[in-house]
Amino acid sequence: MKSPPSPAATAKRPRFSPFVLLLALFLLLFSFLYGEDLKELLARRRAQSPLLQFNSGNSAASAGEAIVLPPPAKTTTTARSRRWRGRLPFVANGDGEDNECDVFSGTWVPAGGGGEASSPAATYYGESECPYIPAQLTCEAHGRPETAYRRWRWKPHGCDLPAFDAAAFLAALRGRRVLFVGDSLGRGQFTSLVCLLAAAVPDPAARRIEMAPDQQRSVFTAAEYNVTVEFYWAPFLLRSNADDAVVHRISDRMVRRGSIEHHGRHWVGADVIVFNTYLWWCTGLRFKILDGPSFGDNGSGGGNVSETETAKTTWVSTEEAYGMAFKDMLRWTREHMDFNKTRVFFTSMSPTHGKSQDWGGEEGGNCYGETEMITDPDYWGSDSRRSVMRTIREILDGDEFADVPITFLNVTQLSLYRKDAHTSIYKKQWTPLTPEQLADPKSYADCVHWCLPGLQDTWNELLYTKLFYP
Repeated sequence: MKSPPSPAATAKRPRFSPFVLLLALFLLLFSFLYGEDLKELLARRRAQSPLLQFNSGNSAASAGEAIVLPPPAKTTTTARSRRWRGRLPFVANGDGEDNECDVFSGTWVPAGGGGEASSPAATYYGESECPYIPAQLTCEAHGRPETAYRRWRWKPHGCDLPAFDAAAFLAALRGRRVLFVGDSLGRGQFTSLVCLLAAAVPDPAARRIEMAPDQQRSVFTAAEYNVTVEFYWAPFLLRSNADDAVVHRISDRMVRRGSIEHHGRHWVGADVIVFNTYLWWCTGLRFKILDGPSFGDNGSGGGNVSETETAKTTWVSTEEAYGMAFKDMLRWTREHMDFNKTRVFFTSMSPTHGKSQDWGGEEGGNCYGETEMITDPDYWGSDSRRSVMRTIREILDGDEFADVPITFLNVTQLSLYRKDAHTSIYKKQWTPLTPEQLADPKSYADCVHWCLPGLQDTWNELLYTKLFYP
């Protein structure tokens, strides 16, 4: 009798299905042929995020120099080029209510809707109702005979700007700090916002404004809301030899490379920052950069930069110098601001109207005596440097600062039309006028700054719109 077979001998041999073998071979071949494409696709989907908050006007586009946001890069796989992801703070509209209207492209229309530029509904406040306007901007008090310049409203193509609600602004920013940083045009925008907000704080005891003895810093406080609106004088953003807010008329201007922390230490903690810098750079085709420590104090103390060793300075093109400061500003915001809680704005260059032949006027004239705006939608004055706008565009179009959600307030084109809105001769003159100047008023007309109430109130309507309804 044969002995029973062992369990090992009776166990069935495993059987492999041919379908399993074919599937394994197919997956191996697919990964070999398309593995890199699959990896790139997954990386691209991870890197997708909301676009940079940056706007431009179509009117400027027709002039050939508008700043436009580029399409998303085909592949953004590094942390450096990854766009910021998140919901902007203080936004009032819902996720599905994004405003696709370009509020910077439009036309000026008479205020009040009645077809008359003299409509009393044109301004949010009267000049005499706002005690915070400096004498350099009070045109009515200094004899301007007409007020039509302040009775126009900006009407974007395809939409309307929301009315500026001062109480809503203060309530939304309760306990927050709003900061303007820049030059005298930034100070004008700051003053405009203070006047707009003061209307919601009728009790003079509940609001106050304080200025530092050196005038570098001004602070408006609305006590009931615990809101401060501040201005900080830094015309180049970087440290410069024009940092004295009172005595700063220096023809041989220069900035110190890599010095933004000198001023930036005073900006830390702001919830909303509005930067501006432009006009002070436009002294020529080249600009002087100070390399190394500031002379006299090794870069650590206060006061202006002074030059004693020309070997430590470098001349570069104005555009290169401006781009250096603009990039430093973006780096500073990236390092010091939490974009989930704070907002950053940049007000574009404010145009001047110093050459009347630009708009078809007589040669040798300027904004003096101008009471009507420019109606050519393609107008671009020779005083406004397209090359600076290109510099900004190239920086913001690139990947290096795609993770900084800065909102660009493109006020340039809409302001170019307003040759009628400058202070001209209707302001406080800091030095006595000579008989020759009195005989020729256009020789001392200020075609840089703007009357208040006036154009800069519109800048703040746009700030209000992009802060709450981007």
